[in-house]
Amino acid sequence: MAGNSRQSGRSVTERALSVLTAFGPDADRLSLTEISHRAEIPLATAHRLVGELENWGALQRESDGRYAIGLRLWELGLLAPVHTGLRGVAMPHMQQLHEQTGANVQLAVRDGLQAVYVEKLTGRRSTPIISRSGGRLPLHTTGVGKVLLAHASRDEVQEYCAHHLSRHTPYTIVEPGRLVREIGGIQRRGFAWTTEEMTLGSCSVAVPVRSEGEVVAALGLVVDSARAEVAKLVRPLSRAAGSIGERLAEANRTTAGVD
Repeated sequence: MAGNSRQSGRSVTERALSVLTAFGPDADRLSLTEISHRAEIPLATAHRLVGELENWGALQRESDGRYAIGLRLWELGLLAPVHTGLRGVAMPHMQQLHEQTGANVQLAVRDGLQAVYVEKLTGRRSTPIISRSGGRLPLHTTGVGKVLLAHASRDEVQEYCAHHLSRHTPYTIVEPGRLVREIGGIQRRGFAWTTEEMTLGSCSVAVPVRSEGEVVAALGLVVDSARAEVAKLVRPLSRAAGSIGERLAEANRTTAGVD
């Protein structure tokens, strides 16, 4: 049986996790059949696992019979260090930066070959953007992603360039050699910028957030490409990133018991 062959060799934990990862930005409400298909497990197995996850609070059943991620997982997610530590320290500085520039402000970390958006701030007059808090985007298409890639190891950069570089607009850089040259430029000048590589009409500028000498995140601004003034954006962005890094270092020393 196709379903049983997919199931064989997978632990109960792996199958339960496959149920949870069936959900995503494009699929935040799923029927049992859809969960079974996306998780690649038999319908009967999906029914049992979904029931157990619902009882625990990881999933919740909507009035139309479809399922969504439950509050219990959201509560646990708030305990992750990236939320309690990095986000908590960065938020006041991100808010100040948003007030100063009126631009979208983004904070991201690297997870493998993707940039994970820890937080973003936007306003009614800000340029529409595709990123969302908790979302993921390819590293080569955004300012924050390029900063994170520029501070990865040489082997990690080579591994990234060896993969298919997805094209999102006509201006997305998808040639490995050109991307490597751009990464070198980011390393030399200390910041990255993109023009309409992820979304037409928008420009992003980003800098690294360093704590105790280590790049732990990237902080970026996204504005309308028609009125982007990179030099004017880099200055407040760098100040905010520096303040975040200092506060993170202070928090780490306090946690370690160092006066």
